[in-house]
This record gives sequence, structure tokens and C-alpha cells, in this order.
Amino acid sequence: MKKEVLLDTNIVIDIALKRHEFSEKARNVTRLLYEKNITMYVTATTVTDIYYIIRKHSGHNEAIGFLLNFFDYSEIIGVDRNVIINALKSGRKDFEDSVQIQTAKQNNIKVVITRNKKDFKNSELTVFKPDEYINELLKKE
Repeated sequence: MKKEVLLDTNIVIDIALKRHEFSEKARNVTRLLYEKNITMYVTATTVTDIYYIIRKHSGHNEAIGFLLNFFDYSEIIGVDRNVIINALKSGRKDFEDSVQIQTAKQNNIKVVITRNKKDFKNSELTVFKPDEYINELLKKE
């Protein structure tokens, strides 16, 4: 398994907003990724979505604080013209997911962790829910 993954927006939002039914699994998978030195990426476009949602829920300072802390252990991957053009031409109905898929492809990232696997169906990416990825990592030990 490659040593890098793309985190879907919902994983980061679950952690930030402490969404009761999802946050524990999201925190557990990011903790394990960090411990195993697996690079976690989010797309640059995801960052603005995350900021907007946290700010709306908890305020500007909370959003800034969370993001600065989150980027102590994760990376931001760029979105360029190629990604946007390919996302627009992809035929996918969800443009945001298409941008994430195209960004992963362009940067040779093969794995995405999400709560909504169906959003990445037929994407050529290996898609895991947080608990599935944890189980996959633990199986390899």
C-alpha cells in the first residue's frame, strides 16, 4: 500500500465539528496515518470548503485554529487548470468530488479515505471508509 492518501472533505469536517457518529473513526484513521508516516493530503479546494463550514458552525478563529493545527500533520495538494478542465470533462455530477479525483490522479495518489464511497465510484482510486483503512493497515502488520 502506498504511503500517501487523499482525505475527503467529510473526514476532516467530521473531526473539526466533532460529529458524534463519525468523528471517532475519522480521528482514529488520521492518528494511525500519522503514526505510520503515511502522508495525508487534502486538495486546496477542500481547504476553502473546510474553512467555510467550520466558520459557519464555530466562527472564524476556530476555523483558522483548526486548520493551522491540522496542517501540522497533513499536506495541501494543488489544484491547477488541468485538474479543473479534467474535472469539468469527467461527466461526474458532483464537481467537488471530481476535482478531488482528478487531483489525486494527477499526483499519482491511489487511495482516498471517505465516508461516502459511492462518491468515488468508477474513479480508478482505491476507496476506503476510515475503519476499512484501519483494518487494512492492521492486517499488514
